[in-house]
Amino acid sequence: MIELININKYYRTEEENLHVLKDINLSADAGEMIAIMGPSGSGKSTLINTLGFIDTKFDGQYLFEGENLITTSDDRLSKVRNQIVGFVFQDFSLIDNYTVYENVELPLLYNGYSFNETKEKVMAALDKVGIADKAEKHPKQLSGGQQQRVAIARALINQPKFIIADEPTGALDTHTSAEIMKLFQELNRKEKATIFMVTHDPEVVPYCTRLVSIRDGAIIEDKAVDDR
Repeated sequence: MIELININKYYRTEEENLHVLKDINLSADAGEMIAIMGPSGSGKSTLINTLGFIDTKFDGQYLFEGENLITTSDDRLSKVRNQIVGFVFQDFSLIDNYTVYENVELPLLYNGYSFNETKEKVMAALDKVGIADKAEKHPKQLSGGQQQRVAIARALINQPKFIIADEPTGALDTHTSAEIMKLFQELNRKEKATIFMVTHDPEVVPYCTRLVSIRDGAIIEDKAVDDR
């Protein structure tokens, strides 16, 4: 599904040339749940920005289903990103004055759906993550774990080809983190969702099917996870 070929990324300033991704070669098949693990400053964020079509300024090739989408216009790339990738963030990134329902509905409206076409899809997404009964609540009325479930439902709503979860348990306690990881694992197994799980927490790795370790901008390990 995804193939990164000899990806190099530089940040150039007047003083120095920072080489932040170094000869990255990475392939991912549909249905995998891949942990991308590394310490702060290792290049994880730059790698996921590349995977998520956010950062398109790099050397090398990014093929998605055999096509180089990076060469398309910015307008098309924005539409592609909205349809192909779902994002889940550590801080949930919900809109506080919107209800849970409205937060999850928003990507559908961006995609051209009208208000009367969204209800079934939104409620189905909320049901998948176990919070259909919270549809009319606002984010601040929910626990951290429930807010992250809203964010996951929002990421799922356009039925993306893959999800990027960036430290999704970073703001949660141990018990809630385990619940959220079990939810991701269930979505991967039952819904065949392809997930890139960005983390520095080794306790997240056993929920995944594969571990890619990155350090100093280079992949130093790429192996199957046996513990699932």
